[in-house]
Amino acid sequence: MQDLEFAEVVALIRKEDPRFDRKAYDFVRHGLDHAVKELKKKDSARIARTAHVTGPELLDGLRVYALDQYGPLSKTVLNAWGVKRCSDFGDIVFNMIEYNVLSKTENDRREDFSDIYSFEEAFVKPFLPSKPRGAGSSSSTTESVGSA
Repeated sequence: MQDLEFAEVVALIRKEDPRFDRKAYDFVRHGLDHAVKELKKKDSARIARTAHVTGPELLDGLRVYALDQYGPLSKTVLNAWGVKRCSDFGDIVFNMIEYNVLSKTENDRREDFSDIYSFEEAFVKPFLPSKPRGAGSSSSTTESVGSA
C-alpha cells in the first residue's frame, strides 16, 4: 500500500476513532513488518506457509521494535500517541482490519491483545538499574574531618 493511500485510510479511521495518533498506525505497520522478519528468522517454514502473525507474536514484535526505535523513551512516545496498554495495539490492528489494511483469520480476536505485558514491565523496567544504588553496601563514606 502506498504511503499516501495509507495516510488517507488512517485519516478515515481517525475520524471514527480519534483515540490514537496517526503515528501509532505507522508504528504498528512498521512494527508488523519487523515482527514478520524476526519470525521468519526463527520459524521460516510456518511464516512462509501461513504468512500470519498472532496477536501475542505481534505484541512481542512491537515491544522489540519500540525498544529498538525509541529506547528508554518507548513508553513516553507510545503514551503520547494514545497507546497505553497492549489492548490499544489490538484496537489499532482491528481498526486497520476493518479498513482492509490488514487481514485476520477466523481465530483472531481483540482479546488476543489483552494483558500480554504491562508497559511498565516492557518499556521501563529494561532501563532501570539492576540494583538500587547503595543497596547492600555497608561501607560508610563519611569520615570525621578536622578531629585531631
